[in-house]
Amino acid sequence: MDPQAKLVFTFSLLLGTTITISSNHWIMAWTGLEINTLAILPLISKSHHPRAIEAATKYFLVQAAASALILFSSMTNAWQTGQWDIAQLTCPTSCLILTAAIAMKLGLAPFHFWFPEVLQGASLITGLLLSTVMKLPPMALFFMTSQSLNPTLLTAMAILSAALGGWMGLNQTQTRKILAFSSISHLGWMAIILVYDHKLALLSFYLYILMTTTVFLILNSINTLNLSTLMTTWTKTPALSATLMLTLLSLAGLPPLTGFLPKWLIIQELTKQEMAPAATIIALLSLLSLFFYLRLAYCATITLPPHTTNHMKQWHTNKPVHVSIAMLAAMSIALLPISPMILTIV
Repeated sequence: MDPQAKLVFTFSLLLGTTITISSNHWIMAWTGLEINTLAILPLISKSHHPRAIEAATKYFLVQAAASALILFSSMTNAWQTGQWDIAQLTCPTSCLILTAAIAMKLGLAPFHFWFPEVLQGASLITGLLLSTVMKLPPMALFFMTSQSLNPTLLTAMAILSAALGGWMGLNQTQTRKILAFSSISHLGWMAIILVYDHKLALLSFYLYILMTTTVFLILNSINTLNLSTLMTTWTKTPALSATLMLTLLSLAGLPPLTGFLPKWLIIQELTKQEMAPAATIIALLSLLSLFFYLRLAYCATITLPPHTTNHMKQWHTNKPVHVSIAMLAAMSIALLPISPMILTIV
């Protein structure tokens, strides 16, 4: 792709995200979402491979349907209340339609089926954008309307997301699909706490972006798309493979790594809200995700190819992206001891 075209699309992504996050009017928020969708489509289909074209088509159809539902929801609310303000969402029908629309935008169960297929058809860097930047505007709308949403519906969708994200990721061999189901599972954790403590949901979202960015950049650096290739990386780049293992365990939520912090706080808050059964269920369902994270970590660091390779280990390379990987990995692994300071900032 032409560098100028890539710059225009990247700028459009940032512009659309900024418009949606900073808007108070439904039409402006919808405009930002549309700019985002149109900017990411050429980045998905830039390889001209049939899988990439199929992924771009699926993404366009799903996002167009979700945008239409958001517009319909806001128009219904404006018809009932005379308000176009995002914070003034009071019509129950509009709340239900909006919840379904944003769930479709995010890939939250039961509207998650498009996300693994689109991620599989895109490159790793485009997949990183789809998993992180493209989730910012819908999550911002969720935060702005959190007081109007139905807690029971969100809790049911969250538990379903955690279950399906863990269950459907078990038999995957493609790293992009595994990370897609990981994203669906993490969205469940954010959705279940959204109504009760949106700051905690925001913290969980930030840490998810941090850890997912690290994993995608490491996989892109070692050029790994499936588990069989991942098994051969230890002999080439042992330092990156060890970092990948620790980041994956952090994504799984194991103490004393960074990923344990949001899950610990969410379970604590759910218990305070007298939702101990929901907290127990979602904590048990996270064990499903833990299995495929452990499998990825096992393939990255413990499994060796059957033949020995006689070459120098690449302990360092000249790629500048490795500096960012080192910084992101350090934060993805070691933020738990400074969690009191993080909580005061958030």
